[in-house]
Amino acid sequence: MSSPDPLVAGSQRRQVRERALGLLYEAEAKGIDMAELLADQELPLEPYAHTLVSGAAEHQDEIDARLGELSDRWPVARMPALDRAILRLASFELSHSTDISVAVIINEAVELAHEYSTPASAGFINGLLSQVAAVVRPSGQG
Repeated sequence: MSSPDPLVAGSQRRQVRERALGLLYEAEAKGIDMAELLADQELPLEPYAHTLVSGAAEHQDEIDARLGELSDRWPVARMPALDRAILRLASFELSHSTDISVAVIINEAVELAHEYSTPASAGFINGLLSQVAAVVRPSGQG
């Protein structure tokens, strides 16, 4: 997997994640394949955003299975679509962007939830992603 550009500062990486989140949400809301949505983009997609959305889409079944196992209260299908998109994005990043710390990935996901979802969603996402991190990075790497 290609890592984020080391020259991309935190605020720029945040914008990349926001764009990736929007694309994941849009694909699900419209019920279209991610490849189709990416092909229809008028503005060029930053390489790391492309990696995030393509990877999250490609590994969605695996990610959703893990989220479903770890979430004792909510089946993935019952989670709000925006929360699912945030969880998929961050879960992919936790599994495949080991050069980015667990804390940064989870914090960014929680911030996205605060900005675009609800305070309750932010807490739920924080807790669930902490469990995901314990599974995919058991040594606490990153």
